[in-house]
Amino acid sequence: MKTITLAFTGASGMSYGMRLLECLLQSGQRVHLVYSKAAQIVAHQEIDMCLPARPQDAVRMLRERLGSGGELQVFGRDDWYAPMASGSNPGDAMVICPCTMGTLAKIAAGISDDLIARAADVMLKEKRTLILAPREMPFSVIHLENMLKLARAGAVIMPPNPGFYDYPSSVQELVDFVVARMLDHLGVAHSLSPRWGENLMRPDALK
Repeated sequence: MKTITLAFTGASGMSYGMRLLECLLQSGQRVHLVYSKAAQIVAHQEIDMCLPARPQDAVRMLRERLGSGGELQVFGRDDWYAPMASGSNPGDAMVICPCTMGTLAKIAAGISDDLIARAADVMLKEKRTLILAPREMPFSVIHLENMLKLARAGAVIMPPNPGFYDYPSSVQELVDFVVARMLDHLGVAHSLSPRWGENLMRPDALK
C-alpha cells in the first residue's frame, strides 16, 4: 500500500482528479485528500458534486459515491497537523490534479501558505514524486518558466493531454488515458487503457 497525497485545485478538469481518486482507492492505496475552495466551486460546476467543507462529511460522501477500498482521509487546507505538512511523514507521492497556475506559481516560489503548497514543498525537499497536472491554455511565458523551474527541482509536469491512438469513443476513455499515465508514474498497476504496441487497432491503410 502506497500513501498518496491528492490535491484538487480550482482549474478545469475535476473529472481527472476524481477518476484518479477512484482508481487509487480501488487499487488499495492510502489517499490523503485536500482541496481548495475554488476546487469546490469547479467540482459543482463540472461534475455536479458538492465537496463538503468538513473533512468527515467529505469522507462519508466520497465513500458513498466511490465505494469501499483503500484508505481515505480528507484534510482541511489549513490543517497544519496533517501528515503531509512535515518532512517527517511525507508519504510516497503527491499529485495535484487539476493544478491551477496560481498553485503552480506558489510552489515554484516556495510560498507554503496553505496545506497544498506546503505538502508540495515537502515532496520536493524530500525528493519524493510530485506530479502536477496544469490545466490552462495557452501557457504564458510566466507559466512556462514556472513549470521549467519545477521540472528542474524534480517535479513531473503532466498536463492532461489525452492521446488518440487507441481510438477513444467517449470522454471517459479520454480521461482514463490521462489518469493511466499518472498511475504509471505513481507505480500503481492498472488496466485503464491499452499501451502503445499492445492491443492497438492497426488502420488498414497502413498495412
